Amino acid sequence: MPQTRTIDIQSFINGHTVSGFQIRIVLLCFLVVAIDGFDTAAIGYIAPALRAQWRVSQAQLAPLFGAGLFGLMVGAFVFGPLADRIGRKAMLVVTTAFFGLASLASAWSTSIEMLTVLRFVTGLGLGGAMPSAITLTSEYCPENRRSFLTMAMFCGFTVGSALGGFAAAHLIADHGWGAVLVLGGVLPLLLVPLLVVGLPESVRFLVLKRAPAERIAGLLRRIGPQADLGGAVFTGIAAPAGSPIGQLFRPGLVAGTLCLWVTFFMSLLIFYLLSSWLPTIISSAGLSLKEASLVTVMLATGGTAGGLVLGALMDRANPHLVLGLSYLCAAGFVALIGSATGSVALLALAVFGAGFCVAGSQIGINALAASYYPTASRATGVSWANAVGRVGSVVGSMIGASLIGLGLGLPTTFGIVAVPALAAAVSIVLKGRLGAPAAPSLAPALQNT
Repeated sequence: MPQTRTIDIQSFINGHTVSGFQIRIVLLCFLVVAIDGFDTAAIGYIAPALRAQWRVSQAQLAPLFGAGLFGLMVGAFVFGPLADRIGRKAMLVVTTAFFGLASLASAWSTSIEMLTVLRFVTGLGLGGAMPSAITLTSEYCPENRRSFLTMAMFCGFTVGSALGGFAAAHLIADHGWGAVLVLGGVLPLLLVPLLVVGLPESVRFLVLKRAPAERIAGLLRRIGPQADLGGAVFTGIAAPAGSPIGQLFRPGLVAGTLCLWVTFFMSLLIFYLLSSWLPTIISSAGLSLKEASLVTVMLATGGTAGGLVLGALMDRANPHLVLGLSYLCAAGFVALIGSATGSVALLALAVFGAGFCVAGSQIGINALAASYYPTASRATGVSWANAVGRVGSVVGSMIGASLIGLGLGLPTTFGIVAVPALAAAVSIVLKGRLGAPAAPSLAPALQNT
């Protein structure tokens, strides 16, 4: 009898150059995350129009902002474990359609209460789509390009947020605030058929679930067309031990999980504090609204640049040290903001640097989380880390008002805001010192005959 050949999935992907098939996966997931970024930021763009039309105060708008963030948190907690059970592609298609329909429904809200409920529902889908996109992209990447490709895909979020601002400015003026939500609903619904046709299921997930070898071989041939895969048994994927949630806390993973959670919490706390309150703070320092808006755009612009640069560095050096140094620099740039209000150019540079280091590192820890967890719990690990981060985003958006109210002065205020960046630096470096998780037993994909 001929000897059975075994092929390790990750070794096969590592042994081939990045194909057009893999680039297509990155681009489709980029589009999902870009629309996710647009829909997440949409409420901020339409808030002034809502206040004028419904005559509501800033205090009445606060639950509206919180509902979307809370929905993102719940969606990440719920849909991550489901993606580890039913598949990344299936969950990505379902959640994209879900938040598209919810955004469309939001456009016809007739009260602040109705819109608040629908923004929570929209957030559920948004919270589930992003981790599935990160996981699916990561699982098709060779290890030596994984950080860069995953982070390039995730840059869609900052690109979508920024482009959404330009689109909203024209739509609200010509068609009212509802048009922004209509666009945020139509775009994902148009994308769904492309996802159904153009996205494959994760080949690593298929090996884990012991899909037919012919199906797995068909996907691998899209990466290596000349490869001889006939009669092979595919291996290299860790067999699950318990529920996906329970796996996050098994020995060998639990310490890294907690370090990731601290980093996500601190990172999103500082990012949402800056993005929510920076325009208000620097306007109060004497800058015009136009100057404040232009300076604030530097936060997202820096984040996009940071994601690309840090992604390339993470593939070439110790990713934990790269991110640790980035968060350390972030603390310096954030502290500089408080002392740079006398010069628009210096202030723009400080905000760009904060975005480069904070938002860029936030993209980086998503890529790091995707590479840390085994296939059986990867979507859960990424989504739960994001969910903990969303708790930080809520805290950040809340404490901004308290800090302003203390009247400590801008240098002291931004010195305090820099502290979470230092905590993120310590926690991510500590995770690196803990080492790689212990690998459980491996399970081959059985050929179904």
